[in-house]
Amino acid sequence: MIRLRFLAVLLLPVILSGCGVLAAPCRIASAGIKMVPIVGHAAALPTDACAAVIDP
Repeated sequence: MIRLRFLAVLLLPVILSGCGVLAAPCRIASAGIKMVPIVGHAAALPTDACAAVIDP
């Protein structure tokens, strides 16, 4: 039983690779940062890059 759970945890990233679910935290953080006036869009560039790498 424990082996099956361990295997499922190991396979989860493979199953979800390229999935928007994994990029969601980066995208949510980016949206929050972009709400900051004047510097928001520039400050959100690293989080946008994070999301682009995870989910091209």
